[in-house]
Amino acid sequence: MISTRDKLSHPRKTFWVDLEKEELIFSVAHFITFGDNICEAIHGHNYRLRCQVFGTLLPHAYVVDFIALRDRLKSIVKTLDHHVLLPYRHPTIHVESLADAVKVRFGEKKWEFPREDVVVLPMDNTTAERLAEYIGEQLLASWPELENTISKLTLGVDENEGQWGCCSWNWDNR
Repeated sequence: MISTRDKLSHPRKTFWVDLEKEELIFSVAHFITFGDNICEAIHGHNYRLRCQVFGTLLPHAYVVDFIALRDRLKSIVKTLDHHVLLPYRHPTIHVESLADAVKVRFGEKKWEFPREDVVVLPMDNTTAERLAEYIGEQLLASWPELENTISKLTLGVDENEGQWGCCSWNWDNR
């Protein structure tokens, strides 16, 4: 006897890995703007990174090697850890990188930081969502073959124990 379930098309299975490790926690200082004229005070977070990689199983029955993924993400967050993060594509935050300092201006506010304490990022605001996007782009750039084997990548940045900013890349044809 054929069950109703057997008559239906077989569901497509989805496999993924979900990585969130203590080695992927990083501490930074930043500030963001709200609207056109509100700039919050500089402050810090202990960000937590989470990564999900979706795809079909590779010949050894895994989507991606956990250790390779962890190590690549760890090297990316290490470049951000214990730095002030500044956006250089913000329309009203002006960042000037000098040999020994980085000067920042927003309206009447001005800051100056030692150059070695700053990471200037190619984004419009250093929000958790943009940090997730940046880390994902760095991961894909450092591991180009990954893009050929997966169907979806999601990066999440938790800035305050449950406040996640996330970004996903989808390759729907896989």
